[in-house]
Amino acid sequence: MRVRTIASLSAVPAAAIVAALIAWRAAVFPVADNPPSATSNSSDATPFIALPTPRPITAFSFTNSDDAPLTLADFRGRIVLLNVWATWCVPCRKEMPALDRLQAKLAGPGFAVVPLSIDHRGRDAVAHFYRELGLTSLGIYIDKSASVTYAVNAVGMPTTLLIDSEGRELGRVIGPAEWDGAAMLSRLTSYLEVRGGTVGAASHTN
Repeated sequence: MRVRTIASLSAVPAAAIVAALIAWRAAVFPVADNPPSATSNSSDATPFIALPTPRPITAFSFTNSDDAPLTLADFRGRIVLLNVWATWCVPCRKEMPALDRLQAKLAGPGFAVVPLSIDHRGRDAVAHFYRELGLTSLGIYIDKSASVTYAVNAVGMPTTLLIDSEGRELGRVIGPAEWDGAAMLSRLTSYLEVRGGTVGAASHTN
């Protein structure tokens, strides 16, 4: 599994600071109080680490393409796939088209993909990246402070959390994944069915 750790990006000025803080947080705050179960499928490149019970997430804030402030509370009532990434992360670049296709397939009043970039260059860098890769379904979300990495204890990128309709973590994937593959789609739709989410194309303003 290829994961781009922030510490490996010493050429990026902000990356060294972020790496040190993430390493400190990982040592002080372990990922889970109880060891989660890792499940995988032959068609999954990366295992989904399911938590035994939903876990609250430390509050953090970010902005959308209009620079409007947001938190996870703005998505309350929906299952959210929160993807922490950056334009300079090579594994992130690999999986973004799959996330774009997933959003096109499952987006609706009960589900949303939230790709949260920690690029310090902000919206313009992400918009350019989207145009370059031809991403048309994903929204733009920015956290230039990278506070999300501490809030969710992301020790590498990409890190993707599945969040329930009450804003609690259900599980995560560390590293790139085939998000629109049959196995992952089956897993996500099963969560939607259990949690009462609604699948289907629909626009949202967040």
